Amino acid sequence: MNLSNKPLEKLNVLSFKGVQMRTFHITWLTFFACFFGWFGLAPLMPTIREDLGLTKAQVGNTVIAAVSATIFARLLIGRLCDIWGPRKTYTALLVIGSIPVMLVGLANDYTSFLLFRLAIGIIGASFVITQYHTTTMFAPKIKGTANAVAGGWGNLGGGVTLMVMPLIFAAIVGAGYTKHDAWRYAMIVPGMMLLVMAVIYYFFTQDTPAGNFSEINRKRESKKFSWAVLADWRVWALAFAYAVCFGMEITFDGVATLHFVDSFKLDQSSAGFWAGVFGGMNLFARAVGGIIADKVGNKYGMKGKGWLLGIVLALEGLGLVLFSQANTLGFAIVAMLTFAMFLKMANGTTYAIVPFINQKHVGTVAGIVGAGGNVGGMLFGFLFKAESITYAQAFMYIGAIVTVVALIVFLTRFDKVAQPETAAQTAGAI
Repeated sequence: MNLSNKPLEKLNVLSFKGVQMRTFHITWLTFFACFFGWFGLAPLMPTIREDLGLTKAQVGNTVIAAVSATIFARLLIGRLCDIWGPRKTYTALLVIGSIPVMLVGLANDYTSFLLFRLAIGIIGASFVITQYHTTTMFAPKIKGTANAVAGGWGNLGGGVTLMVMPLIFAAIVGAGYTKHDAWRYAMIVPGMMLLVMAVIYYFFTQDTPAGNFSEINRKRESKKFSWAVLADWRVWALAFAYAVCFGMEITFDGVATLHFVDSFKLDQSSAGFWAGVFGGMNLFARAVGGIIADKVGNKYGMKGKGWLLGIVLALEGLGLVLFSQANTLGFAIVAMLTFAMFLKMANGTTYAIVPFINQKHVGTVAGIVGAGGNVGGMLFGFLFKAESITYAQAFMYIGAIVTVVALIVFLTRFDKVAQPETAAQTAGAI
């Protein structure tokens, strides 16, 4: 049996052998780079706020803009993955997304900055492609683990971005430029990263282990939209779940630096560091969720995975409430690490379930659930722009919302439709 054109049965993260592992490493690294473009402005917001004279409400609107465009982009990207394949789709997204990233420095007032943030938001759709592409490369029993590791290591870019961008900014200031110019020039760096990854992605990956979509015979029904996807409650339950885990993650990425500056009087670099620690949890936390979900799924099926998701969401909600009550930096950091652990485990668990909901429309399901994450991020953003509540109160309200969604997940029967899957079926369906 030739395994070179089959989904892998085992994930060896130290291996770069074969198209499956090469694609795995390139796709998570590309997603990692995308975070530099998507959230590169977040750790520089204290400077940008001062430079452009932004109010709290205006800052909140930019946070909302950064994630709202991603909602529609993820829905579209999911379908394009099913039709064009992840290789061409990712390449196009990287090239198009690099343009507003490099040009955001032209913004000189609130309106133009807001529009650039909105345009940059399309880069967030990169997540759907990463999960889709990883799904095509691995067998059913290891999909959850592979998706979680790829997603987690890619999400790690969010944390590294919060740490590194202030350093790039400081280096530019050290070279003699003003703060007014430094944040603008700093964004050219992530824009160039996206273009480099576009070239790498196009020439060194392929759509499936068996070849690119244009080279292999694929089932025609995978190109047709199925309304049954929208009628499946499990899809929406997962969208709600992702709204309160990944949605909270990208919201926190956007406001954490400002929160640490305003609440604990840290400077921009120190605040960016601690905000980056939150993102750094993706090095292992999301993978832990996927690994445990695969083990639970192998023993207890989809029902077990659903219960696991409900549990980690409930613990995330509790951690957020504790974080909202922190009145010292030390307690805030401990609480942050607590809710971060369960939040990122929930991310991994969610996408350990996604590939098994509808095997013929994996991209569409992944796109809807992924968009749900950004809907959550957008709605949470309204809490942080409100003048009538503090950031701490916003965190407390979100903790309560997460707990309610955990209950919804507990009540959802993810095992209601038995979908036995084999590696051969997966290769054909995707």
